[in-house]
Amino acid sequence: MSKDSIHFEQQLWNTWNQTKDTKVADQLVEHYKHIVFFHVDRIKSTLPKNVDTDDLISLGFMGLFDAITKFDLERQLKFETYASFRVRGAIIDGLRKEDWLPRTQREKTKEVEAASEKLKQKFQRTPTSSEIAEELKMETSDVETLMRDSLVANVLSIEDKLESDDHPEGIKYSVNNIHAPMPEKELIHKELIQELSESIKHLNENEQLVISLFYDEELTMTEIGEVMNLSTSRISQVHKSALFKLREILQKLA
Repeated sequence: MSKDSIHFEQQLWNTWNQTKDTKVADQLVEHYKHIVFFHVDRIKSTLPKNVDTDDLISLGFMGLFDAITKFDLERQLKFETYASFRVRGAIIDGLRKEDWLPRTQREKTKEVEAASEKLKQKFQRTPTSSEIAEELKMETSDVETLMRDSLVANVLSIEDKLESDDHPEGIKYSVNNIHAPMPEKELIHKELIQELSESIKHLNENEQLVISLFYDEELTMTEIGEVMNLSTSRISQVHKSALFKLREILQKLA
C-alpha cells in the first residue's frame, strides 16, 4: 500500500471517528470492499450452484458496515483482520438462516450416503466416489458435489453448536477474547483440528496441495491453478474430490 493510500485511510478513520458521517462510512466501505469479494469468492466455491452470488455479496457488505461501525481504533488489531471475522460471519449467518441446500438435493445426498454404507459392507472398506456413482448410475462429479455440499452443511452445524449463549455474536467473532477461549470450546476445537489434520494425510499429493493452498495460504481457485499449472475447473474437481474423501474419513472416525 502506498504512503498516499495509507494517509487517505487514516484520514477517513479520523473523520469517521469524529463525525460518524454516513458519507465517510460509505467511503470506508468502498475502500475495504475487496475484503467482501475475497470472502464471497472463497465461500461461494464451496457452495451449491443454486446459492446466489449477489446474496452473498449483500450479506458480506452488511458485515463490513457492521465492522466499521463497531471497530475500536484503540484496539491493537488491524481492521482487515477484524472485518474478515465480521464479513465471513455475516455470510455464514445468512446461509444458516436460509435452507440453501434444496430438499431434492438433501434426498439425493441421503441416497449417496446409503449407497456408500452398502458398498462399505460389500467391500469392507470406504468406497470411492466413482464406485458410488456406478452403484447409483450417476456421474462421479455429481456424487462428489453432493458429498461436498453435505460436508459444508455439517461444518455450519458444528459452528452453530460451538457458539456460546453468553456471546450472541458467536465464536467466529470472539476477537476480544481470542486468548481466553472457553475450555469446552477449546477442547472440541482441538479435537476437530486434530481429526482434520490426520484425515488430510490420507489424501493424495494434489489434493493435499489444493487444500493447503486454499485453506492455509488462502489462494483462490484461479490462483491455485496458476501455481499448479492446471485449469480452474480441474482445481475445482480436485477440491471436490478432496472434500468428498475428508467427509468419508471423518464419518468413519465419528
